[in-house]
Amino acid sequence: MKVVILCGGLGTRLREETEYRPKPMVPVGGRPILWHIMKLYAAAGHTEFILCLGYKGDVIKDYFRNYLWNTSDVTLRLGRNPEITYHTTPAEEHWTVTLLETGLETQTGGRLRRALPFVGEETFLFTYGDGLTDADLNAAVSFHKSHGAVATVTAVKPSGRFGELAMDGQTITAFREKPEQENAYISGGFMVLEPSIRNYLPDDDSCVFERGPMERLARESQLKAFTHDGFWQCMDTYREQQMLEKLWSSGEAPWKTW
Repeated sequence: MKVVILCGGLGTRLREETEYRPKPMVPVGGRPILWHIMKLYAAAGHTEFILCLGYKGDVIKDYFRNYLWNTSDVTLRLGRNPEITYHTTPAEEHWTVTLLETGLETQTGGRLRRALPFVGEETFLFTYGDGLTDADLNAAVSFHKSHGAVATVTAVKPSGRFGELAMDGQTITAFREKPEQENAYISGGFMVLEPSIRNYLPDDDSCVFERGPMERLARESQLKAFTHDGFWQCMDTYREQQMLEKLWSSGEAPWKTW
């Protein structure tokens, strides 16, 4: 199952890091948070990735172009017939990574729409390049296939500033982005979508997925919640980046499922 990851935002609230690189490339434990997210999916058996690039997308392209070089022990033979021998094989050797330039100013819905031709006519996974969880991703897929709606979102309960979900059982009846007070489940990303999501995405790069499309999905009872009461954390600020760093350094990172 293909995995679409949004990697193009400006990350202005993490300016200490994102002045020099896109937020998905901000490190946690010496690796970009994007790598951690991809490892989550790969551990669940999903290794076909579509990365929607925007701000400083060249940094992400360079990372994957030089991935083997930067993660392996190598021997170089110099001279007129140079040769490189790689002595180690990364665990990620079976990954396929599609890098899409989706525009500097394009919003989340516009980026998702641009990725759909690379997804094809199959159920796919969708998330953001700044959040980590220990949720069972394949259980979310099974739940999604059981209800027949267009979209499933992982619903979590942290404190914060995210889209609140009004729910009737497992059906989302309303979606409010960034309410002033939150006392219920919020959208944690890590979605499962049908290709028919295209019917909810206008041909407009200014489309914000979390507004019009998700609000319409909720009104039409096409948005379901896979509830997760375990670990979930986004990396939206320097403080949050430091918290994730400490968890990784402690050897007790809840999201490390590989």
